[in-house]
Amino acid sequence: MPRPPSALLASVARLRGPRLQFPPADRRTFQTSASKMGVNVITHQPGTGATPTKGQTVTIEYTGFLKDTSQPDNKGKKFDSSVGRGDFVVKIGVGQVIRGWDEGVTQMKVGEKATLDISSDFGYGARGFTGHIPPNADLIFDVELKKVQ
Repeated sequence: MPRPPSALLASVARLRGPRLQFPPADRRTFQTSASKMGVNVITHQPGTGATPTKGQTVTIEYTGFLKDTSQPDNKGKKFDSSVGRGDFVVKIGVGQVIRGWDEGVTQMKVGEKATLDISSDFGYGARGFTGHIPPNADLIFDVELKKVQ
């Protein structure tokens, strides 16, 4: 079999590039729940009310950010917020919202204020959300669980 042209070999070598380098882990201490397949709940103010279960309706106030690990709080560009627009009411755990919310909010209690750190596979994945969220973007949501019905 003939050898591939040197231009092709050079292109393949460029594609390989250097190995990925990961930034050092954030050493700050937070109270967090165990990571649940793509979402980590970081509690800032504990709640004392009910914990929602799948199929219940929840009332939430939230602000969403693109995750940016170069920022001290990992919050990059804000892409959405219910603040000033009115609380968000949704049936949780049944696929009406991204999977990171379905998994994360069901770990919270009414009155709790938390940050949901959501990997892209539990957010909008490879498709992203045109004009707002790029493909494969990790997300950060500041969330307050106000009510469960």
